[in-house]
Amino acid sequence: MNVMTPWKTQLEQILELPIDTRTLAGSDWREDLETADQRDTQPQPGQQFTLKDGSVRFVVRADVRQVEFFDVEKGALTDKERRFVAWMLEQLKPGAQHAQSTGSEAERKHRALGEWMQAQLEEGKTKVIIPEEHNQGGRLYQEMVPFLLVSEQEAKRTGSGYRELEKLLKSFFEEEVVLIPLQDKEWLILGPGSLVHDERDGRGDDEEESVEEQLTGICLGLHDMLASEWIGECHVAVGLPIRPNESAVETTSVLRETIMLGRKFHSGGNIHLPWMIHLERLLGSIPEAQRIHYMEQMMSRSDVLFEPEIVGTLETYFNMNCNVSDTAKKLFIHRNTLLYRLDKLKQDTGLDVRLFRDAVLVKLILLLYKVTKRK
Repeated sequence: MNVMTPWKTQLEQILELPIDTRTLAGSDWREDLETADQRDTQPQPGQQFTLKDGSVRFVVRADVRQVEFFDVEKGALTDKERRFVAWMLEQLKPGAQHAQSTGSEAERKHRALGEWMQAQLEEGKTKVIIPEEHNQGGRLYQEMVPFLLVSEQEAKRTGSGYRELEKLLKSFFEEEVVLIPLQDKEWLILGPGSLVHDERDGRGDDEEESVEEQLTGICLGLHDMLASEWIGECHVAVGLPIRPNESAVETTSVLRETIMLGRKFHSGGNIHLPWMIHLERLLGSIPEAQRIHYMEQMMSRSDVLFEPEIVGTLETYFNMNCNVSDTAKKLFIHRNTLLYRLDKLKQDTGLDVRLFRDAVLVKLILLLYKVTKRK
């Protein structure tokens, strides 16, 4: 007599769908999976896989000999229902409840991964693949969104401090995250890859945001939440989605550089985006002596370029993509007032920022001025 297990009964009642589990040995359960990457992934309870026909396969139990799973037709579940099913199945994993209550085992693994990554970075090894023993049961094969968090204040990296941060992140992302302590007051956060894709659902073609725009908004929200609810003053950088097992170390290096350059060239900013600092990265590679020499030559034109009012006007002008009307609105001044300032700048320096060539030159001068501190 086949007795239905409690979790299966509960899921069928909640989802109002029949659930038919199957058990297959070896690699047989992988045959219908959509991609090779999925077929190479080590299954864990709660994992989801997309089939060739668009259906979703949920893993119930798995070991070296066989996998128990069930399939749900394409479109039968919403994203939230899929996350709920995955969470419920994760609880079937032996020791899951204990690990959830203490968090010590997951934290230990994440800290060990962080120590390994830090060692690679200190040796200058960025294009390395994470070893299988640090691969979090196959989770790092999945596409995830990387964030680098750097705190200005002391914060506990282990114990209740770690778990408090992890709890806040889970609440913010509404999904499980991988939180990896790196250096003191520095964490790599791997958020779910669905962050980007879910944002597109329900949008028309005219409304669709770019991936960069979506990530910028998420990063702003994450910083605001962390600054107000946990860590205080902090810096956050975000990268494009990656497969962490292949790119986590290299991405961490890029995000570290992004925060360093952001703090150097844009003091006062807390959100740092790799796709917005191309000029800063180029200028940062120039030897300091050459930067100072160049600034001494440029400053012979006129000091008016570095007056606080002019600097603020120009920074807003560039942030508004050199649009005069938008800049005037942002500065709360009349359009003619802005034009007067730009004309005065042209008269005093010979540089007209309404021309592309001069705008690029002035942008470079302002960036160099911030780091050379020449007055």
